[in-house]
Amino acid sequence: MAALEQTGERVVGWKLGLTSGSNRDAFGVGIRPFGYLLASRVLRSGSTIWWDEAIASGSIENELCFQLSRDISQTVDAQTVPAHLSGVAPSFEINQARLAEGASAASRVADNLSNWGLVPGALVPLPESWDQAAVKVSQLHNADGVSSAVGAGHIDDHFESIATLANQVLRFGRRLEAGHWVITGAYTRAQQPATGLWSGDFGQLGRVHVRIER
Repeated sequence: MAALEQTGERVVGWKLGLTSGSNRDAFGVGIRPFGYLLASRVLRSGSTIWWDEAIASGSIENELCFQLSRDISQTVDAQTVPAHLSGVAPSFEINQARLAEGASAASRVADNLSNWGLVPGALVPLPESWDQAAVKVSQLHNADGVSSAVGAGHIDDHFESIATLANQVLRFGRRLEAGHWVITGAYTRAQQPATGLWSGDFGQLGRVHVRIER
């Protein structure tokens, strides 16, 4: 990460991995590695991504994307996290398979947990009395439903995930800063997605779109 910053790249957010679905606890129970998001790879909803450039062997995942309203400069817990957030957005994480199958956990962390980029939708305020377990996300291809998932039993509590991430980052002399994006785990995934328009429907939280072309 530091080497990339020396070339002019800028870290504008973070991801917490292995929080959902079949990948949950893949490195061991409760182990949640993290990666970073680069400014040059944060794209607007509706952007076009070229297959050969990004995801010829990768995937797109629908995730919730939170934005920080102020820095987290000391240890936090799930109860204090919402006070640091300006809102939440539907998003796509773009993942790129760069490692050989069976790569070690250390290699996967060094590879930034496969992240290539992020496509956030419109930021909305956190719902009052938010029932995270009831959040349903549907993935669509050219308006046709492909897959869906509900939070309950599928994904870690998002505020707990952000607290875990914030506290880990502090140990490495970094911090979550105002304006940073944070993604907290996949609801749906399309492996080697076909060309066309992909959408994520997050119900009351809105929709996000990305177009894939060759």
